[in-house]
Amino acid sequence: MSYTIYLVEDEENLSEALRAYMVKEGWTVKLFQDGDKAQESVEERPHLWVLDIMLPGTDGYQILKTIREVQGDIPVIFISARDQDLDRVLGLEMGSDDYISKPFLPQELIIRVKKLLTRVYGSESDENKTVDLNDYTIDSEARTVIDEQNDRQVVDLTTKEMDLILLLTLQVGKALSREDIIEEVWGENYYGSERAVDDVVRRVRKKMPRIHLETLYGYGYRILSS
Repeated sequence: MSYTIYLVEDEENLSEALRAYMVKEGWTVKLFQDGDKAQESVEERPHLWVLDIMLPGTDGYQILKTIREVQGDIPVIFISARDQDLDRVLGLEMGSDDYISKPFLPQELIIRVKKLLTRVYGSESDENKTVDLNDYTIDSEARTVIDEQNDRQVVDLTTKEMDLILLLTLQVGKALSREDIIEEVWGENYYGSERAVDDVVRRVRKKMPRIHLETLYGYGYRILSS
């Protein structure tokens, strides 16, 4: 699959090097070296944003906030040279999907990008998997949930909500611990509380009230077929 990546990085040498590595992978890259211009493109739908925090004009935090308001399901990787722990926590709390701190090798970012793209969009070898559950049609390739009882409306889910639904519905009846869900949905670099899982579950239940998303107290969750 050919992915489109929006790269927002004001260091010219670094941005050109990263773009070259990404193009070599077969990806289409749109480069921004100014936060204001990136902010103007938030209405567009790339497959991934790679977003520096410190930028001329609008900073990365504000761009991420706007992305989450306008295109909540698009994955974002934050990059920064500032206080690593603080930026990581703030970025993850605001909705970034991964974080990498400078200095880093371009290939390190490429590895993270590949892993995130595969997690969000699936591998190229994946078959189109569609699950029909409680009058919801869940398409793992298109990353859509259709409400068949409500004029086939698309259920508006964020990236994390969609990741959770796909993880559980493609394994109906299987119990997954909070730790399992954190690793699969948030990734190995997540340092926050497991309560994040409970928050996403609560939102999914509200948006998909017919889904039988069962709580296994003290352990985790599973989805039942009926």
